[in-house]
Amino acid sequence: MHVLVTVDASADDLRDLHSWLTDEPDLRGRVTPHESPPPPGALGPVLDGLHIALGSGGVAATLAGVVIAWLKTRPAEITVRLRRGDDEFEVTASGVRSLDPAAVADLAERIRRSGEKSLSPDQDTG
Repeated sequence: MHVLVTVDASADDLRDLHSWLTDEPDLRGRVTPHESPPPPGALGPVLDGLHIALGSGGVAATLAGVVIAWLKTRPAEITVRLRRGDDEFEVTASGVRSLDPAAVADLAERIRRSGEKSLSPDQDTG
């Protein structure tokens, strides 16, 4: 199962998230950049997402933990979307920063479950 992770920020932010994800041993080799063809007049493809190959063994939980930790470090408002097919789960930096540790754990569990099952738009946090 693959999940597409996108952010509503710059390609630099997406590259930074890619770095965070690939620093995790459970996610190494599972994260692939998703690039679009360059717009007219631009050089090279445009990074617009990250494909994450999920499987058994807690990979979805690791993905959830990294996304939450990364969002907590963002100084500006950023939204991360995890999408599989037509299903999408959205998490915002401001929504994560305001959570206490118990709520962070609950959010991580919701993201984990979403990665292991069908992603549900009615589980948005933001």
